[in-house]
Amino acid sequence: MNIVQRTLVLMNSYLKSYGPSNIKKLLWDKEFSGSKWNFIDNTAGDCIYPHLEKHAANGSILDLGCGPGNTANELDITAYRSYIGVDISEAALAKAAKRSEGNGRADKNLFVQSDFLKYQPTHQFDVIVFRESIYHVPLGQIRVILDKYSKYLSDRGVFIVRLDVLDGKKGQIKKRPKAMMEVIETEFDILEKQRYPGEFGPTVMVFRPCRPR
Repeated sequence: MNIVQRTLVLMNSYLKSYGPSNIKKLLWDKEFSGSKWNFIDNTAGDCIYPHLEKHAANGSILDLGCGPGNTANELDITAYRSYIGVDISEAALAKAAKRSEGNGRADKNLFVQSDFLKYQPTHQFDVIVFRESIYHVPLGQIRVILDKYSKYLSDRGVFIVRLDVLDGKKGQIKKRPKAMMEVIETEFDILEKQRYPGEFGPTVMVFRPCRPR
């Protein structure tokens, strides 16, 4: 990859995370309309699901950055009562809705097109999940965004975050995911943290706002 191609790739990645919402939507729609993300269409058995099933406990889930609806369609159908998935890409949400209709979950799964950094929920949830999507939160806004969504957790509610923390080529911990985890560990009450085997070191964190002692 030459320097021009590398620059374009980096610019594309930057804009998908930090650009204006209309630009982010355009870029994500283009990618989900093609085949680039087809490889993530089947993630059955992912390490996040046991944590989600345990804490959802037939309750409500808000999935921020839900993509093509993997969580909504692969999670055990008995694990949750209601689900809202939020994503900026209409193309991704169209796939998610089609899958939900096809497997009989259309009455349980609702999808909303929005930049999840700006989304305003209308009620509380038992689980709010960031499945890799927290990568697209600027590091300096991690606490701000989590504080915002903390208001929409039920009394038993928790956040669940999944991150790939290893550089698959070097086998080293990546700096940005590590920094994100450090913010969470410093500012929130950690209930579970587990790294699973794999090239990218998938790690799941379950946490909630610190409660007064």
